[in-house]
Amino acid sequence: MNIAILAISFLMAGMQASFAQAQNANTATTGSASMEQEIINLSKQKWQWMSDKNVDKLATLFDEKSMFVHMGGSWGKSRELEVIKSGNIWYRKASVYSTTFHMIGNTAILLSDLDLVAVVGGNEVTNPFMVTEVYVNENGKWILGQLSFSKLMRPVKN
Repeated sequence: MNIAILAISFLMAGMQASFAQAQNANTATTGSASMEQEIINLSKQKWQWMSDKNVDKLATLFDEKSMFVHMGGSWGKSRELEVIKSGNIWYRKASVYSTTFHMIGNTAILLSDLDLVAVVGGNEVTNPFMVTEVYVNENGKWILGQLSFSKLMRPVKN
């Protein structure tokens, strides 16, 4: 009888430890809900700054080594800021339909399904994109490390 009670005690302790590890792993992978909302809000603010051509705010958000991937090429921070400031690409409006958030260590990854209205070379275009944004937390501050536009095959929604 004592052996059965002891075995059940060990079994229950093992289950509790496994459950606690699973919860910790899930939190480490997905991050907290408040952190998720913070990054989503930062992304929304970034889209507004891009629409407003606010290169001063964007310059503080974009890391010096950040990379940007577009349909027409890829480049770093200074070129992206130049493109926005000059109006070569004017990000007029991003309509975000869904966002997926993943956390890996101090890195947050957002995948956003959106339609982007932009003026490119003087012509207004609307494209459906899956946009990947990578944010890194350095010294308590979130910075953007990478932004990629992947054109979707679906029709524009708006």
